[in-house]
Amino acid sequence: MKTTRLLPVILVALAAAAAALTACSNSGSDSGALPPDAPVLNRALSTEPESLDPQKSRSVQAADVLRDIGEGLVSYDASGEMVPATAQGWEISADGLTYTFRIRPGARWSNGDSVTATDFVFGLRRLVDPATAAFYAAELGNVVNAADIVAGKLEPGELGVSAKDERTLVISLVRPTPYLLSLLTHPSTFPVHRGSIELHGDAFARAGNLVSNGAYVLADWEPGAIIELHRNPHYWNDTETSIDVVRHHIVTQEVAEFNRYRAGELHITSTVPPDNFDRIRAEYADQLHIAPTLGVYYYGFNMTRPPFADNPELRQALSMAIDREVLVEAIIGRGEAPAYSWVPPGIANYEPVQLSYADLSQQERNAIAQSLYRKAGYSEENPLRFELRYNTSDTQQRIALAVQAMWRNVLGAEAQTVNVEFQVLLDQMREREVTEVFRSSWFGDYNDANTFLAIMQGDSAANMPGYSNAEYDELMRSAGEQLDLDRRRLYLEEAERVLLANHVVIPLYFYVSKHLVKPEVEGWQDNILNYHYSQHLSLGAAEQDGRP
Repeated sequence: MKTTRLLPVILVALAAAAAALTACSNSGSDSGALPPDAPVLNRALSTEPESLDPQKSRSVQAADVLRDIGEGLVSYDASGEMVPATAQGWEISADGLTYTFRIRPGARWSNGDSVTATDFVFGLRRLVDPATAAFYAAELGNVVNAADIVAGKLEPGELGVSAKDERTLVISLVRPTPYLLSLLTHPSTFPVHRGSIELHGDAFARAGNLVSNGAYVLADWEPGAIIELHRNPHYWNDTETSIDVVRHHIVTQEVAEFNRYRAGELHITSTVPPDNFDRIRAEYADQLHIAPTLGVYYYGFNMTRPPFADNPELRQALSMAIDREVLVEAIIGRGEAPAYSWVPPGIANYEPVQLSYADLSQQERNAIAQSLYRKAGYSEENPLRFELRYNTSDTQQRIALAVQAMWRNVLGAEAQTVNVEFQVLLDQMREREVTEVFRSSWFGDYNDANTFLAIMQGDSAANMPGYSNAEYDELMRSAGEQLDLDRRRLYLEEAERVLLANHVVIPLYFYVSKHLVKPEVEGWQDNILNYHYSQHLSLGAAEQDGRP
């Protein structure tokens, strides 16, 4: 990640006041100046978003900001329940193949233009257009012609989405997709303002250019420091928005983030540092929020080059030699659960498949791991040497060093840890030129097992290991054809069984959301997706002066 610059609070306040005077021209909005006593919410981001282009972004941090400035057809309320958003309602055909959405008459862009069905058609076509190179393009695979468009066989205009009129959007599917509504909450499916792209090209998503349709507009983005958002008065539900200014502070170091929270510079943290967690829990009991969430932390193997591409025994040995209980209890210690499946618990209508050794003791696992290691051709005289790459973070380093020690002690394998910026790691994982073992994670974009299993299909842009398995892909294809949800679940479970048997990834633990939230922040509700829209929050009377 880029180095975080810690700005004095007084400079941030002065910069915000100056930005407020030019909010009209700098945010694609004609809102005018914000009042000097505008409520300000200060939140932390653990890494800098790679982009605020909804179709090109991919990180959790980008999505956190995009859910503030943009809005899809469907959204979630504060508790994580799905609700109508830019679409005020919809109908689903009896065969589950046609979804018809009614766009709100009051939906407006931040410059006052109406949001129409055509805007959604443009955004969805842009998502699957190969020229966009969208990370999430494959997620629309069940829309008519989407797969062929992504593959370059058809033009984006042939996508099965159409505007029947300005207020009516129709999406046609090749097969029933029970998670479609959940998928349409994701920022990659948000509409984009066509005129802005035509005027600014790829720079349309920058501060001063971005025209958005959500509760906030992008007022300023200082790389490595802060992303400032101002309230969008044209938003259809603006009367229910309380906070005028949202500042997303980019803080990559967890201890620094906690210190800023203690100093009153942040209302909400993105995480909680593992060091002295028990003390934090005791001193901030009324402000600490720990809750289950749909996310898995894993180490992945580069499946396209040696030494791991053709050596399943070696991959299994490295997986079994990691003591996950020690990781979650002694290294992380904030409520996480050890992972022995790829799909997290809590997914609707699904029972995750367990790794074959899940019920063995760690001593038994170690013995099998040592045998597999020798079978793979390695020994004390000929140790395995490879690189373990992870992104800049206190927690990532702690975990990497702990796993490095476990591999050395159990197997005699030598992993050289390599620490790189987050965006660099993303690029290296995609390119698969230098990676051998890498740290990554996946958070569910919707509450369905498909959001975890689909990313390991051979054609998925999110398939960081480069895994390609015909049996797995066929099982996923068959699951997608099932009308009966129970039969669909059986295919998905078998696909997970194949994935785990190949040891393509090492699931280490399942996340819990971890936030410190100031008592004056009202409206916060823990939910399994860990989505917390700024528009659902408000500040107590003590915070109405605009200071942290």
